[in-house]
Amino acid sequence: MRIPFFQVDAFAGALFSGNPAGVCPLERWLDDRTLQAIAAENNIAETAFFVRRAPTGTLRPAYDLRWFTPACEVDLCGHATLASAWVLFHRGGRTGDRIEFHSKSGPLAVRRDGERLELDFPATPGVSCDPPPGLLEGLGSVPRATLKGMDYLAVFETEGEIRALAPRFDAIAALGARGVIATAPGRDADYVLRFFAPAAGIPEDPATGSVHCMLVPYWAERLGRSKLRALQLSARGGEFSCEHRAPRVGIAGRAALYLEGSIELPG
Repeated sequence: MRIPFFQVDAFAGALFSGNPAGVCPLERWLDDRTLQAIAAENNIAETAFFVRRAPTGTLRPAYDLRWFTPACEVDLCGHATLASAWVLFHRGGRTGDRIEFHSKSGPLAVRRDGERLELDFPATPGVSCDPPPGLLEGLGSVPRATLKGMDYLAVFETEGEIRALAPRFDAIAALGARGVIATAPGRDADYVLRFFAPAAGIPEDPATGSVHCMLVPYWAERLGRSKLRALQLSARGGEFSCEHRAPRVGIAGRAALYLEGSIELPG
């Protein structure tokens, strides 16, 4: 059995930046063990798998979408959703400007605007909390504020503090959350961030779309405006244009194809 495979750099200013995502269009679902094995073999942050839904009478086709890290399945992933939409628009014959996905996190959409793709994701504001000891140990620094949602959000005063973080991944992995977002006001953007998710097999993610579900409501309220620009300060770097449209957020960026081929599975 041969499965088409694409590797796409998402939220990238150019090739070799942003976050590499694997994308596997499927005619039907494979068993979970095989999906996880493919993601582990790819050994990049996430591999997305999608299957077209049966026609429902609407003119717009929709797709069921799942994401796997090398270690586990996740409930929400931004960059691999963006990459999946790129594949459908550029290799899947899609001529419209909108794609609908169905996922464990509910309905998601991607809209094409020239070379830019915009995710329509749920807003998930965090709740203010005291930082647990493991968070302070993991980051090695004390944030000015801490919020809790799917992830911990640690807010710092300056971009320099974000760049200087040298996390202890064992402590972060033991927190019981998906990961830790560190953020601060940016010099060349409204805010900057880094994201650490060692419990999901990703010590530091290069460019993360889903964290803006929590970041956008926070920064929109703090800065008093709905349209925001963000930079992820990983080694590869990530670029995001975001908009708060409660109860949703728009998370936009560009993507670049790196690899196109097929995966050979035993019959």
